Amino acid sequence: MKAARSIRTTGLTLVGALAAGMAQANPVPWQLNMPPGVTDTAREIYDLHNLVMYICTVIGVLVFGAMIWSIIHHRKSRGAVAAQFTHNTKAEIIWTVIPILILIVMAVPATKTLFKMYDTSDSEMTVKVNGIQWMWRYEYVGEGVQFLSRLDRSSDRTRTLDSGLDPGKVVDANGNNVYLLNVDHPLVLPVDTKIRFLVTGDDVIHSWWVPEFGWKQDAEPGIVSENWTRINKPGIYRGQCTELCGRDHGFMPIVVKAVPKAEFKIWLAQQKAADAAANTAQTAPATPAGTAVAQATAAAAQALAH
Repeated sequence: MKAARSIRTTGLTLVGALAAGMAQANPVPWQLNMPPGVTDTAREIYDLHNLVMYICTVIGVLVFGAMIWSIIHHRKSRGAVAAQFTHNTKAEIIWTVIPILILIVMAVPATKTLFKMYDTSDSEMTVKVNGIQWMWRYEYVGEGVQFLSRLDRSSDRTRTLDSGLDPGKVVDANGNNVYLLNVDHPLVLPVDTKIRFLVTGDDVIHSWWVPEFGWKQDAEPGIVSENWTRINKPGIYRGQCTELCGRDHGFMPIVVKAVPKAEFKIWLAQQKAADAAANTAQTAPATPAGTAVAQATAAAAQALAH
């Protein structure tokens, strides 16, 4: 009885973790496959992964099945005698041609996807990603908006040696554990928009990676690499730097907040107004704070109207 309750509790816990992970649209503990992703690129990669897995499974079953059958039915105790030959032209042709055909079947869709992944033409907006020890700087090219994105304060305090704080208590508004996976300023992007990314680094090599997008790109100093994405579903998507960029490598997560286009337009207008208000405040300290707020609100309303 106790064992049954334990099994039931474990099952409910796993289901709850799975549901929470699905709500966050991120990988979950004990996940056995790649996430299907939320972009066209990620979906194609997911389908290719499954295709190759099925092909490998069929090959494995046939090869190991033939080996096991041969071992059982051609064992010495049954009087089997090994054939004495060195070449079999027909067999050699078969085991050369069949693998070539299999490789072609896998290579054609994979090559199409690779070409598509690097086609940044017809992008509707551009975001520059700059890796810095140990944070990210995001710039909306042509919009005059940029900011730094660092590990959130809750995780930063908890990770400190002898802090005495429990990492399990670092959660988001939905109660999901986000220890070392949250930032103070997420990258906000619109859905259903082809977004071009320009990725580089300031100091050492970093690597920008969000699993749900289906690609990652090294951020190398002196080199500007590009990639693109089109997010199909609003949500919060988390990633991390995947390059060993120094002692705090594990503390520069990535958070992308995908929102509808209208909401993104409002957010971008608010950022522009806030930056303008901050610049005005620096040059003219006497400007009332209420004026800056009013400007931001008016700009946001005007953006929504358009």
